[in-house]
Amino acid sequence: MTTVLCIPQWQGSASRSSSRLVAGARRTAELVEAEAVVTVPVLETGGDKKGGIRALDALLENLRLTRQALAGIDETVITVGGDCGVDLAPIAEACARHGPALTVLWFDAHPDCYNAQTLPSGAFHGMVVRTLLGDGPAPLTPERLLAPEQVVLAGVRTGDATERDYIDETGIRTVSVRDIDSVLDGRTGPVYVHIDLDVLDPAEFASVCYPEPDGVASRRLIDLVSRLDNVVGAGVTEHAPADGAGSAGEAEIIRQLGAALRG
Repeated sequence: MTTVLCIPQWQGSASRSSSRLVAGARRTAELVEAEAVVTVPVLETGGDKKGGIRALDALLENLRLTRQALAGIDETVITVGGDCGVDLAPIAEACARHGPALTVLWFDAHPDCYNAQTLPSGAFHGMVVRTLLGDGPAPLTPERLLAPEQVVLAGVRTGDATERDYIDETGIRTVSVRDIDSVLDGRTGPVYVHIDLDVLDPAEFASVCYPEPDGVASRRLIDLVSRLDNVVGAGVTEHAPADGAGSAGEAEIIRQLGAALRG
């Protein structure tokens, strides 16, 4: 059985369109087939920047509510957001359950490897990978951390020098759009699949806050995900439709990604 965990969090984004992430999360939850849907009652308000993190208090409360919701779910969870920060607790839980055998495939146009000192906006959704590795804001850092060799950044095609330096220093594996099928090479064991929808080419999927050109073709990503086995959890994030629903073509892409994640 599969449960969709809907987390309509927007506070982790600094985009002027961040409010669209609320409707995007709810729309994504409608499109991903599952036996049950649980919606986390995240805060509707923002908050002050503290410790270099935008709306830190709101993010902490949303994280507490997410952990509370996860504690009541025994089935496989597909988390839908909302900004990329919604995957913090689900990935930490998967890490606690599966330990060093877990691989996190992070499909995203952006590496999300900033920290509070290197991202002036303080937008936490740009810090999630680094936080999962233990080098993010202390209040949001999980008890059980991933190791760099457990993370694969796939479809990344932007990022600043501080992120590139961090990736080089830690040895995180990165896979380009051109070579994205190689994420399957040599992979064994349980896998968590994070999909920021901006990994897709904006010519096909434009309803995101930070589109980047030359992304992955939707058919290619759906086919790749469908070939994964032992998927123990997944996240689909950053859907930001301007009208609350998005186009029919974008809806079909989400449906097919959900079906591929379910196997």
